[in-house]
Amino acid sequence: MARPLDVLITGGTGYVGQRLIIELLARGHRVRALARQASVARVIPGASAVVGDALSAESVATAMRAGDTIVHLVGTPHPSPAKAKEFQQVDLPSIRATVAAAQRVNIAHLVYVSVAQPAPVMQAYLEVRAAGEAMIRGAKLTATILRPWYILGPGHRWPMALVPIYKVAELLPPTRESALRLGLVTIKQMVQALVSAVENPPAPGAVRIVDVPGIRRGAE
Repeated sequence: MARPLDVLITGGTGYVGQRLIIELLARGHRVRALARQASVARVIPGASAVVGDALSAESVATAMRAGDTIVHLVGTPHPSPAKAKEFQQVDLPSIRATVAAAQRVNIAHLVYVSVAQPAPVMQAYLEVRAAGEAMIRGAKLTATILRPWYILGPGHRWPMALVPIYKVAELLPPTRESALRLGLVTIKQMVQALVSAVENPPAPGAVRIVDVPGIRRGAE
């Protein structure tokens, strides 16, 4: 078992966040979740709710403590090409606020959920997540960036029909790399990979990229 860490999660009341909090608490970590007042009731019992605005660097900085591990999960739910405006209004300013706050507070480690790159679709989403990655590098933060493509779970199962196609593509040399990079991961794999990232930070100042095969390995 890893030593207990102080973990602040932005987006902790969402699809991935609630499940991650349960796992982190079970492993003895001290967890705080930044949430709007209207969402405080959705914070998992055992975690400390911190009322704030994930789009405001000042608010996020107030929630942070020096030495924290920050897990940034804020994002538009069920991303699709039709949600380009929300990506610009929520996803981009939220990671900008987190990075600015992290520089100010001197956190230990930032964990950011990005998206698999490059990809033939979802260009607006990819651009915003790539911009978030660039902000992290520019700030010279110690960080882990996870790049899933699609996370299977309750309410997120439609790509299951594509699994046989993925299996064939992974076996063929011309398509193997793309099939693995744009592969599907389960919510359990994603949460376990996040736990592994939290408990095993990279060297100070380094940015570690965890792609789909790495997410799957992190859940083993």
